[in-house]
Amino acid sequence: MIDTQLVPEKTVATAKGDGPSVDVSGASSRVFLLTLHITNIIEQESLDVSVYGSADGTAWAAKPVIAFPQKFYRGQHPLLLNLSDHADVKVLRAHWEVARWGRGTETPMFEFHVGLREVPADVLKEATAEAKALA
Repeated sequence: MIDTQLVPEKTVATAKGDGPSVDVSGASSRVFLLTLHITNIIEQESLDVSVYGSADGTAWAAKPVIAFPQKFYRGQHPLLLNLSDHADVKVLRAHWEVARWGRGTETPMFEFHVGLREVPADVLKEATAEAKALA
């Protein structure tokens, strides 16, 4: 089971950047829980985090496989990534963009990290059955 970081803990971003490549080819499930943890910020700034896929870890898709909604505040933000429609994706990498406006320093600053955790097939099956029962 994959349980790792797409962006390492205590990452401080003052400009756009990329996290390390993470191999997900060994996952038994193609569904992952991404969690964006924003632990420190300054006022009047935004953070955009997206996740790109690759078949080989060198050539990356032009468009992200998923993106978090734009963030402005501290907190934990979960997002479910289903790679079932992206059979060619074997490697993932996070990309972030930061922006700042208003008074004070022009340099943005976000301290954050992004967790990646495989969702086990039995949990998916149970959640799907429960969702159907509630519908």
